[in-house]
Amino acid sequence: MGTIAIVTDSNSGITQAAAKELGIRVLPMPFYINEELYFEDITLTQEAFYQKLAEDADISTSQPAPGDVTGLWDELLQSYDQIVYIPMSSGLSNSCETAMMLAGDYPGKVFVVDNQRISITQRQSVLDAIELAQAGCSAQEIHDTLMRERLEASIYITVDTLKYLKKGGRVTPAGAAIGTVLHIKPVLQIQGAKLDAFAKARGWKSAKKIMLDAMEKDLTGRFANHQVHLSAAYTCSEEEAQGWKQELEARFPGYDIWMDKLSLSVACHIGAGSMAVACSKKLGC
Repeated sequence: MGTIAIVTDSNSGITQAAAKELGIRVLPMPFYINEELYFEDITLTQEAFYQKLAEDADISTSQPAPGDVTGLWDELLQSYDQIVYIPMSSGLSNSCETAMMLAGDYPGKVFVVDNQRISITQRQSVLDAIELAQAGCSAQEIHDTLMRERLEASIYITVDTLKYLKKGGRVTPAGAAIGTVLHIKPVLQIQGAKLDAFAKARGWKSAKKIMLDAMEKDLTGRFANHQVHLSAAYTCSEEEAQGWKQELEARFPGYDIWMDKLSLSVACHIGAGSMAVACSKKLGC
């Protein structure tokens, strides 16, 4: 059986250092700050990014240049027989659609997975792909498994402001409307391609309870007969993030909860101060 390279983009939250440890490759997403081009985890740190965000800098993301995508594929195909590429959801960026088009020139070599994931659930898809490859699944089988299970995940997220989501068009009109209600914390969800409104809360205590209750409903309902991965992400302070993790561990004992910062290209559409919880079904080929 041929060798398989697993590739994702930095929207997964997987850093370049972590990618080396995992034995995969991460394509850095480009973004602009005051019209100057940066690459996530390459030319800008998390700390510098949030400083720019606090200064209300003009921040926008872009998709990787086609030449950068195919250049990485060509490099890997010198050492590997096939590639499984897992970009962010097509519902949040055109980069997935572009990659699928480019893969048409690599028949039987590059398999692009549009499994409707972002951030911590996208990261889990990458880990699933690694595990499936190690279990002996072919690139086609990995692709088909991830596509078949693409909707078997949930994310709930509360943000301080919808300013960045509205600016980037990453939230539906229903979700944006919540932001017009004074002193209301919007609770959003991702169950499929896009961010959408889920609920509204008065303050963080209420918002976190809504997220915890929603996750419990998922775990005891649609995922009741399955094992799941439980994860969390944040753009808030480290102290607030650890407090959130402790709340999750108290509510859902027995889970090994992975927690990490959101990637910069995601954070610029959400802003500082957010907390999220996510789950995804454990897979096998």
